[in-house]
Amino acid sequence: MGDWPTGLRTAVLLCVVVLLTACAGPALKENRQPPPPGHALPPATEGVLADMAQRITATHGEDRSGFYLLDGSYDGLAWRLALIDSAVSSVDIQTYLWYPDNAGRLMLDRAIRAADRGVRVRLIVDDLLTIGLDQVLVELQRHPNIDFRVFNPWEKRGVVQRAGEMAMQLERLNIRMHDKLMVVDGHATIVGGRNLGDHYFGLSEDYNFHDLDVLGLGPVAAQAHEFFDHFWNSDWVVSAEDFDLEADDEFARDTLRNLRRKIAEAPELEAFPRLPADWTGRLEELYPRLRPGRSLLVYDQVNGDSIEQEVAKSLFPAMERADEELLITNAYIIPDQPSIDFTRELTERGVRVRILTNSLESHDVPAVNSHYRDWRDDFVQAGAELYELRADAAISSLVDVPPVQGEFVGLHTKAFVIDREIVFVGSMNFDPRSIAINTEGGVYIESAGLAEDLARIMERDMTPSNAWEVRLDDQGQLTWTHDTVTVDRQPARGFWQRFMDVVFKMFPKELY
Repeated sequence: MGDWPTGLRTAVLLCVVVLLTACAGPALKENRQPPPPGHALPPATEGVLADMAQRITATHGEDRSGFYLLDGSYDGLAWRLALIDSAVSSVDIQTYLWYPDNAGRLMLDRAIRAADRGVRVRLIVDDLLTIGLDQVLVELQRHPNIDFRVFNPWEKRGVVQRAGEMAMQLERLNIRMHDKLMVVDGHATIVGGRNLGDHYFGLSEDYNFHDLDVLGLGPVAAQAHEFFDHFWNSDWVVSAEDFDLEADDEFARDTLRNLRRKIAEAPELEAFPRLPADWTGRLEELYPRLRPGRSLLVYDQVNGDSIEQEVAKSLFPAMERADEELLITNAYIIPDQPSIDFTRELTERGVRVRILTNSLESHDVPAVNSHYRDWRDDFVQAGAELYELRADAAISSLVDVPPVQGEFVGLHTKAFVIDREIVFVGSMNFDPRSIAINTEGGVYIESAGLAEDLARIMERDMTPSNAWEVRLDDQGQLTWTHDTVTVDRQPARGFWQRFMDVVFKMFPKELY
């Protein structure tokens, strides 16, 4: 609210006060204590994941893990289920968004069933989408093997009260935990861009994201546990025990019964096992496809009231190491002049720079496009080859999971490859919110095999059947070209999208 006119700010705050005094609702306990510190369990000594991790280090060295890119939506969800179903000691999940939809319900049920068989389950979720779910979180916390914490919570939990608190504490509540991480048995991890919801796993009939995670087995999991524990023990989280609500046995039984009924009846989940399965055979088939490599997990540090943006600090120094090629796929790009200058410096010393991002037509957030669009020509003039995903991309066969077919494909990946030697996969967009506001995380992997795999994926996504190539014509005007069409106006799905693209230009880019 710092940029709002004083009169408007005062009027809003007066309305908020009236609403807050008129509405009672759930809240956090006033006299709560910080949740007790906790740490990852030692790596499991048995189970298929322990066996695979031991084989990797025995073959490739104690400092190397095995990695596999989760490119398609099916793999993104199936391998998460596989790790949870294979757990013998611990499951730790950290995520920005966990939707109460088919994919979200399936993941939650698998975590509960793992806890039922004695696996310790720890969950950290950003508080943004927990509206109306406080009683559910309280009941999950009551499970002897589940511990649930929320990041940067609203003190007052009702919808109207949240809005009022947001208005009065915008600086604090604007900070969200954008990380996505899962660690199982201290031997396996998944790091990347996918939240837990239908759009990220090809299960939405509206649209689905082309996204990316990397599965790692070996010492990378110990690094991931340090990442998880940093947030688990921070001052920014509260336990679900701190919600000012009484336990309700009948509610818990009804909620679990409804959860499992919806999973059983959902035709969209046809491709996935709806009950825990034995994935040993699938994991054995995966083993020879794992790419050995060294890893470094990076994550923003939450210290006291401050956020140290470690991921953003690492990006330019890492990309500056490129001698021949830099391939970037990033869903949400809002550049500035230093990033254009950096691109030009790379291309002028002979580095081939190729960038894939969303077009307006593939965007789910037109506000980002509003602040990106004026920089397109700058990227091209700086020597970069610029591509934008088509809404009708041919890779929809990887993005949609039958029987679901989304209306369009959007891009959600955040990754880059340096000289086909070093890979980065994570949660960080190239926009002001990721760089300076949210917490982010990701993993650098030194592996020629994995880098070649990701480069092939990126090059596939940049082909004309999947992307528009953005060029400048002889008059210096932008054009968009794919295999059959060239246009001189940015592609869009319709008038409304173009209209919103204009409207959001009037709002500050720092919001996005």
